[in-house]
Amino acid sequence: MLVKIKSSVFIDRLTFEVDNPQKCLLKAVLQDDKGSVCSALETEAANDQQIFNWNGLNDLPYGVYTLVVSRGADEGKMRLVKRV
Repeated sequence: MLVKIKSSVFIDRLTFEVDNPQKCLLKAVLQDDKGSVCSALETEAANDQQIFNWNGLNDLPYGVYTLVVSRGADEGKMRLVKRV
């Protein structure tokens, strides 16, 4: 799965896009440098939904994270930076 983000820097929310939209359970996690899960999101994606908004990330500490998005066995990863 291809995951696209407009900017690799975020503050309190992320907006990401996935390819091949389909109705499914979409799971996303933000992992820190050590691989620990810092935040998780599960949502039921609509049949044609490509864009997802993840709010409420303001409490995460500043630093480098890995976004892991999965639908079943299909997975995509991207490195991000949380800043002030």
